[in-house]
Amino acid sequence: VQLMESGGGLVQPGGSLRLSCVTSGLTFNIYAMRWYRQAPGKERELVAAITSSGGSTFVRTRFTISRDNAKNTTYLQMDDLKSEDTARYYCYAIKGPGGDEYWGQGTQVTVSS
Repeated sequence: VQLMESGGGLVQPGGSLRLSCVTSGLTFNIYAMRWYRQAPGKERELVAAITSSGGSTFVRTRFTISRDNAKNTTYLQMDDLKSEDTARYYCYAIKGPGGDEYWGQGTQVTVSS
């Protein structure tokens, strides 16, 4: 199983980025997907979550989560980025409570002028 994030980078405050997480080796359409982030010296925190059928169950202000089951991919649209959004962003897949779960390696997002 692989979860491969992309789309991170350096962006100025107020800018936007769209992260992608392409999965392989799992039946994507039965997994709920989440995005987490972790900044240096801080705990990992949930950014957004989406059910297997595409319902958003949690999302932070200025962010949008979506998925394309045909492409085995989930997305995180981030708008009006702020310096406090600087972190490494991780994709996470889970097959129901207590089910199989997988993490990606993360993609770095840096918001700075």
